[in-house]
Amino acid sequence: MILIFDLDGTLIDSVPDIHKTSNEVLAAEGLGPLDLPTVRSFIGRGVPHLVERLLGAHGIADPARVARMISAFGARYEDAVALTRPYDGAPEALAALAAQGHVLGICTNKPVAPARAVLRHLGLLDHFAAIIGGDSAPQRKPDPEPLHLAIAACGGGPALYIGDSEVDATCAAAAGVAMILHTEGYRHSAPEALPHVALFDDFAALPGIVAELASDRAGQQALA
Repeated sequence: MILIFDLDGTLIDSVPDIHKTSNEVLAAEGLGPLDLPTVRSFIGRGVPHLVERLLGAHGIADPARVARMISAFGARYEDAVALTRPYDGAPEALAALAAQGHVLGICTNKPVAPARAVLRHLGLLDHFAAIIGGDSAPQRKPDPEPLHLAIAACGGGPALYIGDSEVDATCAAAAGVAMILHTEGYRHSAPEALPHVALFDDFAALPGIVAELASDRAGQQALA
C-alpha cells in the first residue's frame, strides 16, 4: 500500500523554526514580532498564505510587500531546521511501515527544497519514494492535485493519507483517499469534525492501524 504523509504537524513539529523565520522576515520589514500561537494558526496552506496572514496581523494588505516577504521567507526557509523535531516515535514508525512493505511519500504545502532539507537534517529523507511540495503543482492543498501527484509518483494504487489538519482532511476527501488523522498536530477543529478512517496521538500505534486497514475488508472498502 502507498502511504502519503503530510509533513508539518504530522511527522514534524516545525512551529519553532517557522515562528523564528516569520519574525526575522517581519523585523526586516520594520514590523514587530508575533507570538508562537499566532504564527502556528497561520500554518498549513503554504508560504504565500502564511506571509499574507503575517502582514494581515499587522493590518497590512500590500501585494508588493507580500511578494517581497515571500522571497525573503524562501531565502531563509531551507536553512530553518535547527529547532524542528520529529514527533516522538515517528522515525521508528516510518521504519516499521517500510519494513511492512509499504511505499512512503510526502504531500506537503511546504516548498520541496525546505521539505527535503528538514527531512535530510532529521535523517528521514531516505524513507520516502516521492516528495510533493507546495511548489510541485499549480495548486496547493486542499486541492487534490498534489495528493494525486504524490500517489502517482509512488507508483499508483491503493493509498492512505496521514495528516493532521483541516487542509489535509479536505484534500484527502477531494482526492477520494481515506485519511488517518494525527491528533497532536496543528488542526483547529475537534477530531470528530474531520473525516477520517482512524486517528492516533502516538506514533507507536500507527503501524498497527495501517496493518488493520490494509487487511480488513471494511478498510479495503474505505480505500476504494
